[in-house]
Amino acid sequence: MGTKSKPIVAIVGRPNVGKSTLFNAIAGEKISIVEDTPGVTRDRIYADCSWLNHDFTLIDTGGIEPDSKDVILSQMREQAQIAIDMADVIIFLVDVKSGVQDADEKVCNMLRRSGKPIVLCVNKVDKPTQQTADVYEFYNLGIGDPFPVSAQNRLGLGDMLEEVAQHFPEDTGEEEDDDAVKVAIIGKPNVGKSSIVNRLIGENRVIVSDIAGTTRDAVDTRVTHNGKEYVFIDTAGLRRKNKVDEQLERFMIIRAVAAVDRADIAILVINAEDGVTEQDAKIAGIAHDRGKAIIIAVNKWDAIEKDNGSIKRYTEKIHQILSFIPYAEILFISAKTGQRLNKLYDMVDLVSANQNMRVQTGVLNEIINEAAIMQQPPSDKGRMLRIFYATQASVKPPTFILFVNYKYLMHFSYLRYLENQIRQTFGFQGTPLKFIVRERKSEDGN
Repeated sequence: MGTKSKPIVAIVGRPNVGKSTLFNAIAGEKISIVEDTPGVTRDRIYADCSWLNHDFTLIDTGGIEPDSKDVILSQMREQAQIAIDMADVIIFLVDVKSGVQDADEKVCNMLRRSGKPIVLCVNKVDKPTQQTADVYEFYNLGIGDPFPVSAQNRLGLGDMLEEVAQHFPEDTGEEEDDDAVKVAIIGKPNVGKSSIVNRLIGENRVIVSDIAGTTRDAVDTRVTHNGKEYVFIDTAGLRRKNKVDEQLERFMIIRAVAAVDRADIAILVINAEDGVTEQDAKIAGIAHDRGKAIIIAVNKWDAIEKDNGSIKRYTEKIHQILSFIPYAEILFISAKTGQRLNKLYDMVDLVSANQNMRVQTGVLNEIINEAAIMQQPPSDKGRMLRIFYATQASVKPPTFILFVNYKYLMHFSYLRYLENQIRQTFGFQGTPLKFIVRERKSEDGN
């Protein structure tokens, strides 16, 4: 099955119109804070949402500190630009109580010119019947029907989301059902992502430019290497000058989400000179949360003073800071000298094979049964966890369903132990494994 990218929906609006309230109302409480993924979803820059049968990624284009009118306007323009670059649909949020403001009109013009679908959402409409006239005022913005909502009371969200979903790109299902391995090159700015892509492609096809309109689809490069097809999804395309640091980081994370969503494998590029940073961990967390295979490429390795233990020490440091992805493959490279870059293709092939590997049910159950004999399953008040049956449900990432007597007895640590047993047998290097635990009572009720 081709990897289909989820539509991206962005919220733009002035301060205090209720952006984060709307964000939380749409995202619901389904925020996956994985216990050991550092700082990924804390700051809620994005959330994976589903509404009826639509899955999409919601992004918050940034908070604005209410300062002076000029600052608000310039920051709103910046948000609007991020939304125009990244999103499939833009929700423009206004406040019924303050009416149409000057900043609303100016940003509206900018959004309208972009040609992207915009859904005008009027917030704080708690009594729709009495506030009709106030809502109608927003027709003056000239971007179509205003949808009255109350994010606080979760009113009117259905109609608004229905309109948003109308604009999602047609799902042709088989759109990219090719055999090419899709690889996203991710990492913080200036770690050498473009140079790596250029080297892998063998010609400068990825042009790094400062043009604002570079959209996310402009930088997919299809390459044939040793008779196999690869698509490189590069996130380096956009480098805006003089961006506020916080906005830059937010932008970088949104870019990574968009790229990773469409990839099978993420290559996280780390700058050897900087060491492994918190930002690297955030970006790695995005790929991990989305169940993608991960290769860590430590770039600029030629610039490091080395002795016999350098690689070992560096690898330990990576495992320490990126402890939530122990399965990731690590490669030390130099885009500048080309050192070990050809190995990257081999590693992508290996990891791709691993994330598509299927384990026979009989063998899988043998491993799980042996594991339960070697280390007794958790128990509580005389009840002991029993795993009746295990089967692999899907690949990319390999996903296993475990049928047990009591789901609550399956502790995180025991699942980790089972995962390690499976990995000892099959390797599965580079890819995460996913486990779904289902409860099923046996005949004797135990």
